[in-house]
Amino acid sequence: MPITKIIKTIQHSEDRLKTYHTGFEPSFDPGTLLIDDQTTYQEIEGFGGAFTEAGGYVLSQLSQSKQDEIINAYFDDKNGHGYNLCRTHINSCDFSLGNYASCEEAGDVELNSFNIKRDHEYLIPFIKSAKQLNKDIKILASPWSPPAWMKTNGEMNNGGQLKKEYSQVWANYYVKYIEAYEKEAIDIWGVTIQNEPAATQVWDSCIYSAEEERDFIKRYLGPTFTNHQMIDKKIIIWDHNRDVLLERVHPILSDKEASQYVWGVGLHWYMCEDFENSSKVKEQFPETNILFTEGCNEGGVKLNTWYTGERYGRNIIGDLNNWLVGWIDWNMILDHHGGPNHVGNFCDAPIIVNTETHDVIYQSSYFYLGHFSRYIKPGAVRIGHTNKHDAVQTVSFKNPNQEIVTVLMNETDIDEIVTLNYNDEAYKIDLKAHSIYTVIFTEGI
Repeated sequence: MPITKIIKTIQHSEDRLKTYHTGFEPSFDPGTLLIDDQTTYQEIEGFGGAFTEAGGYVLSQLSQSKQDEIINAYFDDKNGHGYNLCRTHINSCDFSLGNYASCEEAGDVELNSFNIKRDHEYLIPFIKSAKQLNKDIKILASPWSPPAWMKTNGEMNNGGQLKKEYSQVWANYYVKYIEAYEKEAIDIWGVTIQNEPAATQVWDSCIYSAEEERDFIKRYLGPTFTNHQMIDKKIIIWDHNRDVLLERVHPILSDKEASQYVWGVGLHWYMCEDFENSSKVKEQFPETNILFTEGCNEGGVKLNTWYTGERYGRNIIGDLNNWLVGWIDWNMILDHHGGPNHVGNFCDAPIIVNTETHDVIYQSSYFYLGHFSRYIKPGAVRIGHTNKHDAVQTVSFKNPNQEIVTVLMNETDIDEIVTLNYNDEAYKIDLKAHSIYTVIFTEGI
């Protein structure tokens, strides 16, 4: 099975995700990287980013042709990233134009005033434009906060908690939300209990302990989904950082009543890069799926930087090598300030739009993401490898069509030679400094 394609993204090069059809002759060196397709691990759900009100608003400022360009860049499965697994927010998040909820009438425990009118302005059009290219996008919906009247602090921002007496109302709210979106022909694949439940943020936030999250699932959300024939909706817990992953999810996953409803664990990359924490969860709870649900470069836009893309590459490789079944980026599109964000929590995104000049700017992170999402297909299975090259980070998959896809990343200042061994043949690859390569083996496909 020969190498037939190499895709390269190299710092200081004009090539970005350029495909080279190769005519490599195999060598017979002992090699530094051995691919083992007989050892298999997790199956991949997919890759994607988040639909936010901020992103939809920025997109709406552009001409139709530039809107199409961006949507194609992310969702076209031939010339774009082929995104198929995405996230959005229930009610407002910090990357909204302001606080809002779908039921703001205090005391409306029957949710008679529930509506998604606000989402129709920017968020739903954003999602629908993507679905024109991929009608089967899996969408994960996460709340940043319940409506203010359901919370102990009486506001959507600054933490607070869900009032106990509204637990069932809040579970019913999920059902109303899913039904409202399905009326718009937008299927909700899954939900998380709470975005970052351990963080009191100045923006939309709400605190749950692990035990509170456990009890809400087993007493309210799980039974409510069952009663409304929504048991197929994936319930994902934690949706926060890696640093305390096992400690946080253990009380939930070790509880039989709660865990019967839980599909998986969501994690973010802030605070640490202790990728092995995911493997610790998988060792103790082998039936649990682990999904990356949010990550971005914080502190505003960082134009023309390379380390931001390398952070993506390093994290995706580290996560995939530790059992993650999918990887969802945060905002796909932001303006040149890194917003809009209703509390000034500006961040970077893979595509930045200068809303004054209407220039569309592709960041290094965009290209790094593509090395995974374009070539590792849904249903791909991670396969084993032995890597003797300390400077090279790598992960390998077998696609459903039997392609072998290996991603190689060199984050150092020095060019490296990698001898890639697969199927009793070896190939020397010149891996440039600060680069990422995707190598594809095909035979008879």
